[in-house]
Amino acid sequence: MASAVEDCLVENAESIVDSLKLPDPDDRHVLAAAIIGHADAIVTFNMKDFPEEIAKPYGIEVLHPDDFLVAQYHLDPIGFLSVVKAQRERLRNPPKSAEAHVATFEQQGLPQISKLLRDAIELI
Repeated sequence: MASAVEDCLVENAESIVDSLKLPDPDDRHVLAAAIIGHADAIVTFNMKDFPEEIAKPYGIEVLHPDDFLVAQYHLDPIGFLSVVKAQRERLRNPPKSAEAHVATFEQQGLPQISKLLRDAIELI
């Protein structure tokens, strides 16, 4: 990932881990990295372990992956659909139809983006 995404690694986050309080102490490193890395959001299925009242003072929004993907879709629907299509076309073992690919999103707990993708199935 480091070669594909510039500045993706956050260093020195461990220096604040012990000062953070979360429902699951094992998740503190995630919040620490978001704070040190000046992230706008933490995207996680694990919403309950990142309470808004703890993340918000740091300017960090906690988003469910489905909500995050829907927001990305609305920023650039054609671009988003192109990425999903390219992702699907890279699948080789086994290859997936557009319908099967959308079903995978749905099985992974992403119903909102699945509906948007299903509505544009001919483009993916």
